[in-house]
Amino acid sequence: MIRVVVVDDHEVVRAGFAGLLATQPDFAVVGTAADGAEAVRVCAEQTPDVVLMDVRMPGMDGIEATGRIAAPAAGTGPRILILTTFDLDEHVYDALAAGASGFLLKDVTAERLFDAVRVVASGEALLAPTVTRRLIGEFARLRARHPDAAPPVALDRLTPRETEVLRRIASGLSNPEIAARLSVSEETVKTHVSRILAKLALRDRTQAVVAAYESGLVIPGLREEAG
Repeated sequence: MIRVVVVDDHEVVRAGFAGLLATQPDFAVVGTAADGAEAVRVCAEQTPDVVLMDVRMPGMDGIEATGRIAAPAAGTGPRILILTTFDLDEHVYDALAAGASGFLLKDVTAERLFDAVRVVASGEALLAPTVTRRLIGEFARLRARHPDAAPPVALDRLTPRETEVLRRIASGLSNPEIAARLSVSEETVKTHVSRILAKLALRDRTQAVVAAYESGLVIPGLREEAG
């Protein structure tokens, strides 16, 4: 079962998402919250696998709550999906920096909602690759203009092969696609991904994409070569 907490200051939205998720046999909605402070408390009590997190809420907003819930000290904390009205809402970038694993538009269809929760719970991939490239690319440009931005991750801990796998991840390729491009098995790619996350102390694949952009390994706007 994938344990989910839904956080939104609008009761109708909370109830709507919770009701949809409850229709799936592999989901268990273990709590809801109306603001960030309540979300932190509920997550500490219920230890969910995934949190649907609104950004704009009274009191503690979704960005601060994300940082507290996804803090490294929390260990293997929940994956956080940001709920937003606009797909390029600048607040989304701050949420990703705080530790969010992806984002969803509030007008998402039921099937895409279910798929997104399952994907993020698995830690295997971001959401739609085309949106991912645009979102993370813009995120990197915005973060570069922030004087208090965190320093980029040092990639010298990675082997040449791991660096290449990270570059392919950041280009939006899935594990099977990476395996085909590099002529290795999918299991080998999974091993490389696990080692990349461990060496760079990253929570999941989403944070690996961010690290690739912030370190300059991938340049926003440049297409990945087919070779």
